[in-house]
Amino acid sequence: MINRDFYLERMIHRMWNGEIKVITGIRRCGKSVLLFELFYQYLRESGVKEEQIIKIELDQRRYYTYRNPIVLCEYVESVVTSDKEKQFYLFIDEVQLTGKVVDQENGGIEVTVYDMLNELKAYTNLDVYVTGSNSKGLSSDIATEFRGRASQIHVFPLSFKEFYSASGGDKQQALEMYMLYGGLPKITSLEEEKDKKEYLANLCRELYIKDIVERHAIEREDLLGDILDFLASQISSLTNPNNIANALASIKNEKVNPALVSNYVQYIMEAFLISQARRYDVKGKTYFKFPNKYYYTDTGLRNARLNYRQYDPGHLMENIIYNELLRRGYSVDVGVVADRSKERNVQKEIDFVVNDADRRIYIQSAFRIDTEDKADAELASLLLAKDFFKKIVIRQDIPHNYYDNNGIFHCRLLDFLLEKTELF
Repeated sequence: MINRDFYLERMIHRMWNGEIKVITGIRRCGKSVLLFELFYQYLRESGVKEEQIIKIELDQRRYYTYRNPIVLCEYVESVVTSDKEKQFYLFIDEVQLTGKVVDQENGGIEVTVYDMLNELKAYTNLDVYVTGSNSKGLSSDIATEFRGRASQIHVFPLSFKEFYSASGGDKQQALEMYMLYGGLPKITSLEEEKDKKEYLANLCRELYIKDIVERHAIEREDLLGDILDFLASQISSLTNPNNIANALASIKNEKVNPALVSNYVQYIMEAFLISQARRYDVKGKTYFKFPNKYYYTDTGLRNARLNYRQYDPGHLMENIIYNELLRRGYSVDVGVVADRSKERNVQKEIDFVVNDADRRIYIQSAFRIDTEDKADAELASLLLAKDFFKKIVIRQDIPHNYYDNNGIFHCRLLDFLLEKTELF
């Protein structure tokens, strides 16, 4: 069992806050384990009795009857009203597998599980937790349905710190495996590289893509796959739907509609396969509409899409840093600063503008800085910001952390990922 203390603490913090706790995230990232095993274990060790925890796994045959939201609601009500002095916890897995039903006793209106859970929320001795994500309703849909009535806890694949807690051994070798195969929890239990590759390829082909196709009734599955491949090959690069459409049109020798590409990219994002990082003008304090950057939620899935043909550690490192910043709860943009020292304005890029409420830092990802020219290229954009926010270069090629003469903090990648250094 891999500890997910970061998420467990967030769940504990939200206990009995009067809202439904909705656990979202890409499929196979460990949402159900977090709720039904880790949080369950915490409750039991805290003195909560077995009968106080109502567990309903709607993808299991013995719970099919509770896919009717009225039946589910009536069952839970019967439990929580049996002893109003006791506190009860309701866990529902794959909540989207319920459907609409007609409530004949109340005027023949249609009701959903969201209506029923909102009704159950009125019981002060009941604390509700739900998970869900498949083609019947992606977890992003569920978060939307509960908006304003729920606390969302978004779960990512394993961070490197979590991954290393399971793998152990040499840290650098573990990092290389993490870059290659990513952090989906099952990867840590597969010993053969062939098995890891087969697992990731099957997930891409038989789970994630089919979910999106079924959810949105997609007719061009081939185009969806091409977009996933294109985005996988372009991590850390700026792009937009028009660029993607033009590139695919050239490859497929047919006209590709940018609007259709835009829709498909949105569907992929809703399934949490990729995230979009918007470009932010550091001086002008405004966002650009296009182009943006896209990062894969898991580098193992990204590599599997490309059949491990484009293994670029520099780009993968940037992808991993971006995911780690999101996991920690920061708002992350791609920074743009103007260099007016030349005859014409040149826009330079800061890899990440990281905000935590009213605090900000700038981060540059640099796999290796081994020449003065490379140093100038990596550090120039940070120096152009010309403000007092902390500036960091995360690097793979240094033995220890240090500040340079410009006040820029050079941080080892392993120290950052293992949370051995403070960002703010």
